[in-house]
Amino acid sequence: MRSVRTRRLVVDARAASEADIASRAGAAAAALERLGGLDIERTGLYTVDELYDAPAWADSLDGRAHQWALHRCGPAAALAQVLHDQAIDAALEAWTTDRSLVGVMGGHAASRGTVVFSDAARLGALLGRHHTVATGGGPGAMEAANLGARLARASSTEEGVEEAVTEAVRTLARVPDFHPSVDAWVAAAREALALAPADTEPTATLGVPTWHYGHEPPNLFATAIAKYFRNAIREAILLQICDAGIVFLPGAGGTVQEVFQDACENYYAEESSVAPMVLVGRTYWTHTLPAWPLLQALASGRAMEEHIHLVDTVDEAAALLT
Repeated sequence: MRSVRTRRLVVDARAASEADIASRAGAAAAALERLGGLDIERTGLYTVDELYDAPAWADSLDGRAHQWALHRCGPAAALAQVLHDQAIDAALEAWTTDRSLVGVMGGHAASRGTVVFSDAARLGALLGRHHTVATGGGPGAMEAANLGARLARASSTEEGVEEAVTEAVRTLARVPDFHPSVDAWVAAAREALALAPADTEPTATLGVPTWHYGHEPPNLFATAIAKYFRNAIREAILLQICDAGIVFLPGAGGTVQEVFQDACENYYAEESSVAPMVLVGRTYWTHTLPAWPLLQALASGRAMEEHIHLVDTVDEAAALLT
């Protein structure tokens, strides 16, 4: 049995520990305070207007947070990032409750106006009729899929939705990339947003970007943005929440990582928990970057075997998940 003195020491140590935690949390909050808008106790996801709260991206909350993340140092700043991301975790869990999420993963290098971009936008619109579309929240195929999903109910007819998406993509194509000017890229996106019918609420769609790749601005078409500092956490969470499956468009290192990170989850999952994986582009995934043969070999004899698919078009992909 512990002596009174021992018990008192334990209580004193616990109190000291709690005081230390509170002190460190206060220091972390102070580390973010000068940014204004980044909050370790926030209860909701970001909106576009929150992140783009200034005319110039460099002056906006998103731009300032990127610069802060580049130059942060010391335990208070590191803890601030962890606590901020924990708050985003909780907000994301609340936002995704009772939603069926399908992911669209693909290359950030797909320029506006290209066939790849247009296909991703059409895919987002097709999937958005039945699911909430989630992406990495950045430019390229991610922007296109968020755009298409946002407009999935812009009209009561499929033809009307297709026309709305086509018009928006045409508007965006005037500024193909965020280089050399993020501000011009954002301005084109605002023009495209203004084309949406004023009497129609945008379909909910999610972006999950990261300040780890802060030089890539978040796209403006996600209606909710779960932006993280820690990329590893962001990647894992994005894959986990896509319970209705994931479509993988042609991409490079990041997309390949996502394919096999998702495959690992499905490899060890019970059959009832396996989420479909659909790779779009037979030539791309069998010759350009031959991930498909390895994925097939990995899935052989496992519960995931019947849930992996290789198709040629985004229409085929959408049909598998609707």
